Amino acid sequence: MKLKLITNLSILIVSILILQSCEKDEESGDEQKVSVYNEKESHNMGINCMNCHKSGGSGEGIFNVAGTVYNDLKTGTYANATIKLFTEPNEAGVLKYTIQVDAFGNFFTTENIDFGNGLYPSVKGNSYTKNMVSSITNGQCSSCHGISTDRIWTN
Repeated sequence: MKLKLITNLSILIVSILILQSCEKDEESGDEQKVSVYNEKESHNMGINCMNCHKSGGSGEGIFNVAGTVYNDLKTGTYANATIKLFTEPNEAGVLKYTIQVDAFGNFFTTENIDFGNGLYPSVKGNSYTKNMVSSITNGQCSSCHGISTDRIWTN
């Protein structure tokens, strides 16, 4: 019981600190942001980026897809992976979008993403590609991954 209370309080405190750390950008709706390999501009790994990067939010740009990739042990982030969004599971159908993961393991884009009836993500590392078997209809990856489902990972 004590451990659960401490865990919940810790999550609450971290969430408050993250929200307070976002700098207000009055022009955030027009800001174009897309992650690229080796870039070191992102922050707040593992936190739902759309807490701040949303319409009326305090983050620069309105993200349509964003999240964090971890190593296969899920103990640290995985730099320079690649996220691909397909129309069918297991990298089948049409490849609709490709998003590069930056040096901190984060990926994000303000580009318009048409989820249609759902897209199927895959994450590719140096030697392994991991596919999500269910479709997504929004790009708030860290709203579930690392919270109610396993972290996104590769190797």
